[in-house]
Amino acid sequence: MSVDAGQDTAQGNPQDAQARTSLDTAAARNLATTTKSTPQMQGISSRWLLKVLPWVQVNAGTYRVNRRLSYAVGDGRVTFVKTGSEVRVIPQELGEIAALRSFDDLPALTALADRFVQREYQQGEVLAEAGRPVDTVYLIAHGKVEKIGEGSYGEQTRLGSLADGAYFGEQALLGEDTWQYTSRAATATTVLELPRQALASLLETAAPLRDHLEAVRAIPSQRTNKRGEAAIELASGHKGESALPATYVDYEVKPREYELSVAQTVLRVHSRVADLYNEPMNQTEQQLKLTVEALRERQEHELINNPEFGLLNNAEYDQRIQPHAGPPLPDDLDELISRRRNTRYLLAHPRTIAAFGRECTRAGIYPDPVEVNGSTVPGWRGVPILSCNKIPVSEARTSSIIAIRTGEDNQGVIGLNQTGLPDEYEPGLNVRFMGIDEKAIISYLVSTYFSAAVLVPDALGVLENVNVSNWR
Repeated sequence: MSVDAGQDTAQGNPQDAQARTSLDTAAARNLATTTKSTPQMQGISSRWLLKVLPWVQVNAGTYRVNRRLSYAVGDGRVTFVKTGSEVRVIPQELGEIAALRSFDDLPALTALADRFVQREYQQGEVLAEAGRPVDTVYLIAHGKVEKIGEGSYGEQTRLGSLADGAYFGEQALLGEDTWQYTSRAATATTVLELPRQALASLLETAAPLRDHLEAVRAIPSQRTNKRGEAAIELASGHKGESALPATYVDYEVKPREYELSVAQTVLRVHSRVADLYNEPMNQTEQQLKLTVEALRERQEHELINNPEFGLLNNAEYDQRIQPHAGPPLPDDLDELISRRRNTRYLLAHPRTIAAFGRECTRAGIYPDPVEVNGSTVPGWRGVPILSCNKIPVSEARTSSIIAIRTGEDNQGVIGLNQTGLPDEYEPGLNVRFMGIDEKAIISYLVSTYFSAAVLVPDALGVLENVNVSNWR
């Protein structure tokens, strides 16, 4: 026996050759309770949007936004069909043009769409020149068009740009006018053009379209302000007993209503796990904690990307701007902020924030950081730039920057939820017991109800198509 033990020691680990004088740690672990963390999750982000949005209680599940009556509801974006190199406009999409917004006569729209002619412009070519008559409607199928105006001292100044789906020259539908700016292709651009002559020949036979355009022309310009809202008649600077104008504030007849959306899942926990493995941590509680985190991530994703109420899809097209040179420049953020009073926050993907930082460094600009809710974040002109990884980055390495003004009292962007739900676990989120099935699986329905509303159009703006991969 002693020979065998000596042989085992000689062939084993040299450290085992010396006799141990205390209990081995591997054996001791069998009697010890380890110190452990709660379950961790990589998918948790900062979720700044959920933190900074003011949340409004919606008791009836629907929030109605009442506004002053507006004759110009806002510019739309036109959609096209592409077959090979040929591009055609979808007839119903012509209703996105302001002058045709309420016109739904499909035969007339189809005849109008057939009269648009496709044309290609190279970079630098002029589509329309300032001072000339507006005699053509332009629909931008693909590319980018710059609007060039004249400054106070005769110099050229860039007024903005238009991209895919935008249009200009709709004055040609309504009558005589002149171009106030020059339109020039900033990239290779494909447009569909409707000359006034082609429109005139159509109006001779399309009586519904002719009557509609005449009705639009009949709306007097003095009845609207620069936002297209029904004007409030006022008098000022008068003396004596002048007759004062009588007025009233007209409202939209069909205001927009936002219904609360829902994100849900069913959490399943085996009863054996809940019964036997609840020490030192409650298994159901930890499962629920991670499930709620995932639901909150989905909630922020929907607030950004949902086609009905998401911020990216609800920005009016006159509040969407294009970058001057591709990457997000300080000048671009200046223009984005200037589009509204009291811009409160900027939201951008982390890669977009990094791209903006590179452009600031390249220009020798070092913006001061801003404090938000006790955290220090990047800022521009005192406006916090908040990270939001729910804003998509396309395969072409382009993304968007969102600017918002928040608050119901400030006519801004607000979050909508309903608190006081049955079995509420967190504000606006409840956990409801669904029973135990024949396999001893306990089920819980986890739901959160939410939405977002833009009270007036200029509360929300988007800088689109910024290049986040500029490393020059």
